[in-house]
Amino acid sequence: MNDSSRGAPPRAGYWGPPDQGPAQGAQGAAPAGPAYDAHDALYPAETRPMPIVPDMPDVPDVPQEPMPSAASQPAPEAPRAPQAPPKKSAGRDLGAAIGVGVGLGVVIIASLFIVKAVFVGVIAVAVVVGLWELTSRLQERKGIKAPLVPLAVGGAAMVVAGYVRGPEGAWVAMALTALAVLVWRMTEPPEGYLKDVTAGVFAAFYVPFLATFVAMMLTADDGPMRVLTFLLLTVVSDTGAYAIGWRFGKHKLAPRISPGKTREGLVGAVTFAMAAGALCMEFLIDGGTWWQGLLIGLAVAASATLGDLGESMIKRDLGIKDMGTLLPGHGGIMDRLDSLLPTAPVVWLLLVVFVGSG
Repeated sequence: MNDSSRGAPPRAGYWGPPDQGPAQGAQGAAPAGPAYDAHDALYPAETRPMPIVPDMPDVPDVPQEPMPSAASQPAPEAPRAPQAPPKKSAGRDLGAAIGVGVGLGVVIIASLFIVKAVFVGVIAVAVVVGLWELTSRLQERKGIKAPLVPLAVGGAAMVVAGYVRGPEGAWVAMALTALAVLVWRMTEPPEGYLKDVTAGVFAAFYVPFLATFVAMMLTADDGPMRVLTFLLLTVVSDTGAYAIGWRFGKHKLAPRISPGKTREGLVGAVTFAMAAGALCMEFLIDGGTWWQGLLIGLAVAASATLGDLGESMIKRDLGIKDMGTLLPGHGGIMDRLDSLLPTAPVVWLLLVVFVGSG
């Protein structure tokens, strides 16, 4: 028996044994089944052409991640309650600031009303420390070496000269200090000479010369009261600007120089200073009147604000927040003198105009 007697080999889809394959009828009928269709009937397994499959590049098998079930998906978060806006912060340690401020006030008031010469010494010490802070920051941040020794000696002498000899003594001491700065710097190489002596002359004018006007106020018969009026008006102006600006400030006064200052704060400074000026001129200054106090208060608010902005401009140029760290909660001495220094000549001049120099 040849191979043809064994019948056709089983086709794909037929699961029975090969010797028990289904017999085909005379007319080529084939049993129905899930693996058999009309295409099988037309093309038997022996003669059906192989499909042409184009060559495909090998693609690495990528593991398929199972679809997450509903149980494994995280439950949607409940809507959060709206949070209240953050409270405004003062930006400094208020406890330390108040404590240091009260301590400084006690020292100033005690020296002012006990012995005038002691208060002149307090001014000189503040000037020397302020010059040290300013020249140190200039050298650290800009590489400017303003000579500190002639500035410190000349600055202290300037305050004493203003107290003893008045405006003429202050101007002479200022000129001599500037000359000493120019000569002192000649002992070093010439590189950077111009910027160093320029910064030195600026420092001599900015710190000790302006502070000399406080010493000149002290020479009057009611000198302690004049200095007290000057200090009170400046502090009240700063306090009014801070309190009103912190509570109601919305419109920036000079955002490129000092983003924290607002127009509302300036209004507070003017209001507080004018009210304090009227009271001080009426009750503290001999021969003063309330309307003069209003004008002095207005001038103090303007000069104190400009002085604060001026030092903010310097600190922005240097890239620092404070001039020093000597006073906790305040920064350095220069951070407390910023509004006092430019206000001193304003108050001195207005007092001389209104009530005389006596």
